[in-house]
Amino acid sequence: MSRLLWASEDIELATGGTATAPFVVTGGVSIDTRTLRPGDLFVALTDQRDGHDFVEAAFKAGAAGALVSKPVTGGPVVQVDDVLEALTALGIAARIRCGAVRTAVTGSAGKTSVKEMLSQIYASFGPSHSNAKSFNNHWGVPLTLARMPEDTQRAIFEIGMNTPGEIAPRSHMVRPQIGIITCIAAAHLEGLGSIEAIALEKSDIFAGLEAGGTIILPADDVFLDFLADRARKLCPTANVETFGRSADATARIVDYQTDGRTSQITVDVVGQSATVTIEAVGEHWASNVAAALLAASQTGRSVAECALALSGYVPPPGRGTAETLALPSGGAFTLIDDAYNANPASMRAALNSLAQRTGGRRLAALGDMREIGSTSLAEHVALAGPIAQAGVEGIFLAGPEMQRLAEALPPGLPQASAPSADQLWNQLTKALKDGDLLLIKGSNASGMGRLADRLRQWSAEAAPGKMDSGPEETARVS
Repeated sequence: MSRLLWASEDIELATGGTATAPFVVTGGVSIDTRTLRPGDLFVALTDQRDGHDFVEAAFKAGAAGALVSKPVTGGPVVQVDDVLEALTALGIAARIRCGAVRTAVTGSAGKTSVKEMLSQIYASFGPSHSNAKSFNNHWGVPLTLARMPEDTQRAIFEIGMNTPGEIAPRSHMVRPQIGIITCIAAAHLEGLGSIEAIALEKSDIFAGLEAGGTIILPADDVFLDFLADRARKLCPTANVETFGRSADATARIVDYQTDGRTSQITVDVVGQSATVTIEAVGEHWASNVAAALLAASQTGRSVAECALALSGYVPPPGRGTAETLALPSGGAFTLIDDAYNANPASMRAALNSLAQRTGGRRLAALGDMREIGSTSLAEHVALAGPIAQAGVEGIFLAGPEMQRLAEALPPGLPQASAPSADQLWNQLTKALKDGDLLLIKGSNASGMGRLADRLRQWSAEAAPGKMDSGPEETARVS
């Protein structure tokens, strides 16, 4: 039997809208008719396109009702003045009626991975809830709240930003009892202007923190003291905890080992030691594990229970997942798809991970890093060092910014470049050999994810049944 998520009268009460007829929502809350399921509430948001144009399609797909601000036909609706404001109100109503322990996470890198890790841990302990994909913006956060069932016990929310003033309102929506910052790095400099401004904006994750809540910060970050001071000002009654390699960290990374395909990470949380094995490679994953174990242990479960629940974790699509793909000419290569997004810190981490993998030649296909402002040229050129340190034996560069990196690389390093990811195709496929390790990474807008998908299709068509099943690209929502 389907459970009730919303009744039309509850939606009316939360949003101040008017229902044209009674209905009940037994599915979820959807803004996309392509993924809508029968029983969902369709929310006619206006973003790049007007959602009202798709209400009829939503009802044909089985929507129970719709949230609209214009007259429509096809089924029962709740009419409101502003759909986004109504969605926000509905999300807040969902939070108020639900007694879940709420965790909010942000950071310049690693926030989606920590969110996914906590989602896996929380799901093992009872009814839980989290953002789909990375729905972390002005509509993604209220949408995630509005989807939260009343019986949820633990929930994790990712909160992102591109410009100043975005995180605090979303923190106030969520009202977390636990707030996490994964790290501060040069991401979204185009919108924020400086790394100091990024630290200031990220610290607003604690603006809505419940009194007596828990603040979780990166112990090894140069902005630790700044973040701790700001967090205490925003929530003076909160406890400040840290994670990292520092001897003083609450959750201290004790050991990291890898066999080139998996990682074994040992973390000590206030004297309780636990080891987690994950399907990912790179020492930066140890920080993600430490942050997740620390946060999860604040929700009434032991560190050992949390570690057991996390073991076997596999990254989301495009976050460093490794797949063996057949080559048309025979043999196979390993695709390391880290094309979900990129900034200087995550690019260096990905290259370091490539260096730790075992196999044949190490190749890298890199696309432009976007939204890093006036330092973009310098940041792209600075990747020459990490590329050399990773032992990369062949490099493929896409985009105008990466062309400047090409000029900084050693003359002896085999390289190919193109104005776009799609134009790298012929050079890349001709170069691949049996046993190669190929890292693909770039900002979502660079199109490198499409290149990874195209390689999967190329391999599947050339050798049907011989290719490992690959993940689909995850759409980015800032």
